[in-house]
Amino acid sequence: MQDRKFKPAVLWFTGLSGSGKSTIAEKLVADLKAAGQELEYLDGDRVREIFPQTGFTREERDLHIRRIGFIASLLEKHGVLVVASFVSPYREARDEVRRRCRHFIEVHVSTPLEECERRDVKGLYARARKGEISHFTGISDPYEPPENPEIELDTASGISVEEACRRVVQYLKDHCL
Repeated sequence: MQDRKFKPAVLWFTGLSGSGKSTIAEKLVADLKAAGQELEYLDGDRVREIFPQTGFTREERDLHIRRIGFIASLLEKHGVLVVASFVSPYREARDEVRRRCRHFIEVHVSTPLEECERRDVKGLYARARKGEISHFTGISDPYEPPENPEIELDTASGISVEEACRRVVQYLKDHCL
């Protein structure tokens, strides 16, 4: 991978909170940058820090994903490889982002809910189950898994972060050189 530049694309990581999508995306970004790849990384938690008023109802989430998708598509249009990591629970919103992008690569981190809850160091799932957090994806709001993602990664199956990154890089080598 060294000094190979991938064509502009939008790598869109989606999955439940705690699935491992940000962990994988961050490692992938570090690996790609170390290999000389220029890219932009958009992460759900970081974007919400900038726009804390962004809510969690379906309408608010869809609007948020449409905005981020628009930004990602503009970056891609201008020659940038984009790595985006968002729960993005609704298929329709993700499909809208796909339509905006020239080369959209959906990466479904398909870790089961039980495993995501087990990993939850912040206690968000427990709070959601007690009713303390409303509109929590996987508990009080649905997660609509992708029907045909380009890449599927189940971190509960024993796949390491490194192996997950290797699979994504291999996809990029096969489709984006």
